[in-house]
Amino acid sequence: MLTRKDLHGYQHRAVQFVIDNPKAALWIDMGLGKTISTLTALTDLKRDKQIGKTLIVAPLRVAQHTWPTEIASWSHIELRYTVLAGLTAPKRLNALNEDTDLHIINRENIPWLVEQFGQRWPYDCVVIDESSSFKAHTSKRWKSMRKVLGKVKRMVQLTGTPAPNALLELWPQMYLLDKGQRLENSRGKFLTKYCTLVGNPQWNQWAVKPERADAIHKAVADVVLRMKAEDYIDLPKRVNINIPVALPPKARKAYEELKRDFLLAYADGEILAVNAAVQINKLLQISNGNIYTEEGDFIELHTAKLDALREIVESTNEPILVAYSYKSDLAVLKREFPQAVVIDGDNAVLDRWNKGDIPILLAHPASAGHGLNLQKGGSLIVWYGLSWSLELYQQFNARLHRQGQTKPVRVLHILAEDTADDAVLRALAEKEGVQDTLLSVVEHINTTNT
Repeated sequence: MLTRKDLHGYQHRAVQFVIDNPKAALWIDMGLGKTISTLTALTDLKRDKQIGKTLIVAPLRVAQHTWPTEIASWSHIELRYTVLAGLTAPKRLNALNEDTDLHIINRENIPWLVEQFGQRWPYDCVVIDESSSFKAHTSKRWKSMRKVLGKVKRMVQLTGTPAPNALLELWPQMYLLDKGQRLENSRGKFLTKYCTLVGNPQWNQWAVKPERADAIHKAVADVVLRMKAEDYIDLPKRVNINIPVALPPKARKAYEELKRDFLLAYADGEILAVNAAVQINKLLQISNGNIYTEEGDFIELHTAKLDALREIVESTNEPILVAYSYKSDLAVLKREFPQAVVIDGDNAVLDRWNKGDIPILLAHPASAGHGLNLQKGGSLIVWYGLSWSLELYQQFNARLHRQGQTKPVRVLHILAEDTADDAVLRALAEKEGVQDTLLSVVEHINTTNT
């Protein structure tokens, strides 16, 4: 079992930052031990009677597996815990009565929890793991958490991707942290001070003014600790490789027809894209090889990506982690690669992968994007279909490219040429640029103040 002496120097720094700052955001890259650093700080705060009961909010699988595993792995963590995640409502209700130091719940159940307690909210400390999942001020989870902020003396937010799509996503997170002290106490004031309308005014879409971005960076820096993996861990190299495939003529014709007319005719009917968002989703489906009909079935249009993946499988003698986008992708992947196994919440599957017993592991980025340690099982990732979400993209890649990995990690993108795949890859690169600027400024301010 690990002891406090096994903590790295940078983890001790994170522990002290949480202790010193009642409202703290750890913007720390995957693999640097955000979880154990936070647990150590909570242990010290509990010992010194600085906190009473703590609520940990996390993605479902992280709540069920990662936090309990970390608590069990370190001898100096003497916190008793109850896992509320994954339980039926009656069992959750019973579990609330357990007198433990920590309650661990998945983020989807926050509205339920707030409704149960109301103003009797018992948690004076709240930890939000992957705080970027609270980036939408209109979400039920954000609105519910906002209701109990007056009862929360300490909050710790954990993420490596605080603004995966745009700086706008910072305001909801920071509001939960400081009730608007740094980025205004209402979204309207934030928009007026830092943002401008973009596109059609009727759409009510906003973007941060480029000249105001630095002011946002500096406003939040004092409650943020930024750490980059490359500064603390000697990770093997990660290489990104694009594998282009050409759409066969029939699929290309269908793609161009849908792109031009928002409509695709087939033998048994028509597929209508009612708006641009639906259209690009349909175009991405075609790029992957299939398209859903109005009835919910799917039509197989080509096997270009399947063929490319088959070549990868045949040319390598090592395990492969494959990211898919749609259920139609999963269906054909399971059919064509019967040796493949799907991540389905069973910890036995994760153990088999890390032992090297699974040749192909299929996972959707949303179900395997956070908290899973898969680095012992392989070093090759294949994106069969890309995600628009920079957060999911980075987190998924970090399942293998993290502390404990001993081999160079290769990230392969199978891309249908001249399709919406290109747009997704460009969008990810642009989002990464915005977030990297934010993180680098905060890191510089951290360094200057040290």
